[in-house]
Amino acid sequence: MVLESIAKIIKIQLPAYLKKLPLPETIGGFARLTVSEWLRLLPLLGILALLGYLTIRPFLPKKKKQKDSLINLKIQKENPKVVNEIDIEDLKSASACYCRCWRSKTFPVCDKSHIKHNMLTGDNVGPLILKKKIL
Repeated sequence: MVLESIAKIIKIQLPAYLKKLPLPETIGGFARLTVSEWLRLLPLLGILALLGYLTIRPFLPKKKKQKDSLINLKIQKENPKVVNEIDIEDLKSASACYCRCWRSKTFPVCDKSHIKHNMLTGDNVGPLILKKKIL
């Protein structure tokens, strides 16, 4: 049933559709097409563009992972070295998480931005977790 439907589309409907398309005889004929004729050509042109893209896609350069890039992109760039000191006695809760990936929007506190950073770069950085011993 499914194969019969596909065969009907390929053998009957597709040739009939292609015969009705306003394909000009010359390249200059495309300039003389009306808006409605261009709209009738759009599905075919879209499919051809998709097939062309899928054909060349394996040969396109792959996106490189950011393995050798800077870690700190924006935090305290005016300083030669970024240092944050926090006294353990000043911790208000039993534990605190601090950023080590430099991507946190609440730096120096971790906001779990390292998860996205790790997915993009293949890195394995995580937060520094400080815990208070409760005696």
